[in-house]
Amino acid sequence: MLGTDLVKVLTDAGQRVSALGSADLDVRDPAACAAAVRGADVVVNCAAWTAVDDAEGDEPGAFAVNAVGPANLARACAATDVRLVQISTDYVFDGSASTPYAEDAPLAPRSAYGRTKAAGEWGARAEHQDVLVVRTAWLYGAHGQCFPRTIARALTQREQLDVVADEVGQPTWTVDVAALVLALVNAGAAPGTYHATSGGRVSWHGFAQAVAQEVGADPARVRETTAATYVRPAPRPAYSALGHDSLHAAGVAAIGPWRERFAVAAPSVLAD
Repeated sequence: MLGTDLVKVLTDAGQRVSALGSADLDVRDPAACAAAVRGADVVVNCAAWTAVDDAEGDEPGAFAVNAVGPANLARACAATDVRLVQISTDYVFDGSASTPYAEDAPLAPRSAYGRTKAAGEWGARAEHQDVLVVRTAWLYGAHGQCFPRTIARALTQREQLDVVADEVGQPTWTVDVAALVLALVNAGAAPGTYHATSGGRVSWHGFAQAVAQEVGADPARVRETTAATYVRPAPRPAYSALGHDSLHAAGVAAIGPWRERFAVAAPSVLAD
């Protein structure tokens, strides 16, 4: 989702983009990374093992992609003086907070996915001084499976849906993340950590009700349940809201409120 929208946003902005999928570049291969970054001005690493539950059963495999991969890219970028943007996640936090996580809040991942992504942040910084770590969360977009598309489809198949109400976060459109990455690069933002999430916060239940509204369904068809109802291998953060102080300090506007942005995104994201 993010990679596809990033290419479009950059291309529309007049940037020359070389888009490499996993079939084109294995980030686990240091030599391949060195060859891939040659001639670039900026590298944005969207590659990741994002199958959160599967990572619990193969943490070494997830580590190779999520930690070794960023380190390989960072080393290659350092050798040719190329800026690296490393995409990361809210899963590096434990989800026990009640106010948005600051960019410098202590990392305490509870899942294999979170641990390997945290290691990727560390690996990228260890190998290169010019790294922007851009954390995002609750991503949705038009170019992949995502929560609003799943809910919209389920509403056509079932009269009522039970959706978790005790996990809170910031639904974030991949187009907005792509635009923010471009804004950070164009602003010459200092190396460091930035949070690319929408403003405000909502539960999965509240987000599902917003999806229902957008497709013309009665939001009351979406009922509340708890995370304990769904037993899954990987623990999910109960609270995923991220703060945006680093963006403000860099003079870069944060993404707008999640509900406003979803209203803009919905026609394309929920299109058949």
